[in-house]
Amino acid sequence: MKRRFLIVCSLISLALLAALGARAQEIPCPVPICPPDSICDPVPCLPPWGVSTNPDWLVIAHHRVDVRISDQIARTTVDFKFENRGDGLAEGTFIFPLPAGAAVDSLTMFINDTAVQARVLDADEARAYYDAIVRQYRDPALLEFLGTTAVQANVFPIPPGETRRIELTYSQALTLENGLVHYVYPLHVSQLTSRRPAEEMVIRVAVESAGTIGTVYSPSHAIAIAREGESTFRAGFEASDFNADRDFSLYYGVSGGELSLNLLSYRAGANEDGYFLMLLQPPLQAEAQQVLPRDVLLVLDQSGSMQGEKWAQAQAAARYVLQHLNPGDRFNAVLFSTGWRMFSERWETPQVAEEAAAWIDGQFAEGGTNIDGALSTALQQVDPERRAVLLFMTDGLPTEGELDSQTILRDLQQAAPGNAQIFTFGVGDDVDTYLLDSISVAFGGASSYVRPGERIDEEMAALYQRISAPVLRDATLTVEGVQIDAIYPALPIDLFAGSQVVLAGRYRGAADDARIMLSGEVDGQRRDFIFAGQAFRARAGGEAFVGQLWATRRIGDLLTQIRLHGENREWVDSIIALSVRFGIITPYTSFLLDENDILTQTGRQAAAQSFEAAAQSLANTTSGASAVDAADMSSGMAAAAAPLPAPTAPAGQPTPSGGFRTAAGKTFVLQDGVWTDTRFDASTMTAQTVVFASDDYFALLQAEPALAPYFALGEQVIIVRDDGTALRVTAA
Repeated sequence: MKRRFLIVCSLISLALLAALGARAQEIPCPVPICPPDSICDPVPCLPPWGVSTNPDWLVIAHHRVDVRISDQIARTTVDFKFENRGDGLAEGTFIFPLPAGAAVDSLTMFINDTAVQARVLDADEARAYYDAIVRQYRDPALLEFLGTTAVQANVFPIPPGETRRIELTYSQALTLENGLVHYVYPLHVSQLTSRRPAEEMVIRVAVESAGTIGTVYSPSHAIAIAREGESTFRAGFEASDFNADRDFSLYYGVSGGELSLNLLSYRAGANEDGYFLMLLQPPLQAEAQQVLPRDVLLVLDQSGSMQGEKWAQAQAAARYVLQHLNPGDRFNAVLFSTGWRMFSERWETPQVAEEAAAWIDGQFAEGGTNIDGALSTALQQVDPERRAVLLFMTDGLPTEGELDSQTILRDLQQAAPGNAQIFTFGVGDDVDTYLLDSISVAFGGASSYVRPGERIDEEMAALYQRISAPVLRDATLTVEGVQIDAIYPALPIDLFAGSQVVLAGRYRGAADDARIMLSGEVDGQRRDFIFAGQAFRARAGGEAFVGQLWATRRIGDLLTQIRLHGENREWVDSIIALSVRFGIITPYTSFLLDENDILTQTGRQAAAQSFEAAAQSLANTTSGASAVDAADMSSGMAAAAAPLPAPTAPAGQPTPSGGFRTAAGKTFVLQDGVWTDTRFDASTMTAQTVVFASDDYFALLQAEPALAPYFALGEQVIIVRDDGTALRVTAA
């Protein structure tokens, strides 16, 4: 690793210029890296005897972020603590590149109760500082912060065993675009990230708005959301041993209303299809008269293999559902093993739900598994005049009655009217994933798999909570101004109070004032919701994650199709193309990391042939741990709330090939030490060449600052510009 003095001490872009490990013995006192105008102090020279020999001596004890947003003014407080667990001193300078438009309120570093003063470098000073670091240490990662201001703080020597804690507070005004407020915390520092993860990572966000808040969405992290009213919410993210691979991003909508819709779009180039994300937020809560009535059917496996903890959890899951029925609902329960038994010969009202729960609690597990008989009997009860939701749970393969999965599926399709929706729960690994997924796909539901060690009741309660209050049925989408297709989840869909829906799709054409109409059924009557003035961009730009999220869902859906219907060359080719274009690698396409010619047509054909065998195996394996893993993965991708992160080569290791990275909407694959734009075709493109860290290199960055995120990938990069021309950065 060539950055002998540069290491990032934090995941918030705090750059620590320090002597690193045993390498100090091979480094003479450095030439000052500060620009000629001396905007900063030189890096001190540490004697070899005073330097730790442990390369991982710097530990991030905690990284805590507290964000308060009030009427689009965000105040961010960072509490960052690191510890020297080596046996030598450390000394350096901290640099924190600030988000655009941010102003520092305070910065305090606690060193034995002594506060260290900091100064703010303007954008020109910061750029000179970053350029100097890149020139001297041949590390381009700071280039992604070009054009920003920065905080600088000198650091006193850090003795072994001591800690340093930094508190930084900055404020910024957030913009409102398409009805969405967007907050970003600079969590990702790419190659400059410390090798050690944060032992404790916490992000807390509290928002107050003058108007009603609708959508709350993070495309980057799995956040927990607590709604405290129509105009406030709290969001949180926590992790241990955390390595950041992206910035923290949060959107929230302020349009509110009975049903809110917010649109984000992305286009890589004017001649390519665009991608969109629609965030639909029904009312957080619905009055009893607004909730659409339905019939709820519980179909629970009580075969002998369920005996013990699994059956106790299934009973608890049934009790949860029965206790959370809506006043207008009806219900029934079917328990099955070798045969089946029903709680009632008719639909019952919530008034007797407690009696049904007691009946289920009094049963015990025994016998075989007759899936066909139980489901066919349950579906025969469905009233064609009312929406029916069936929750089906099993822990095994059919062993009684009809055993063939294709026949069982055909029997169900013949028995059920079109208004039945089935959600399946597979418990453990000895389940028929083909059957369960085929049922959920055919009947407009979803499949969940409860793995060993997970709780059945928690899984079913989480699902039922999301679908407990339907307010709009069979919703479809019409857009005037552009053509849309390949939408995930597939339409029509049902909307539920308090449950946000994220639609991802592809579009052709462009419009600055498109008209979106969402139509569905409310209490037997058609209802239309109109959203005018929506923009689908015509040229390159927008939120790059939108295209990545669509590709993640598309690949998940294609993998499901292969699992259920067998290998298909068109699906295989699509998965290969999307994986390379967007850097989305699944366990079944991980071989792409080692394909040196994947950017050529010959390489794509070879990859497709390699994948065909894996795809056929995927389709042939229907039960067991590997089958459940595949079902979990494909369904999870098809319903993903965030893009699947691109795999990367190990940080700091000179790997000749084997990694993908995304930067500012482009995807790069590491081939022979060069980060190569996946849109580059060596057979048809000639690249302009510039030498890394040369005067021409920095002059080009000055003229085209949009290149900075790509140059930050490494010393050797090939980029395809939006106009189709290519640029190659080569090592000196």
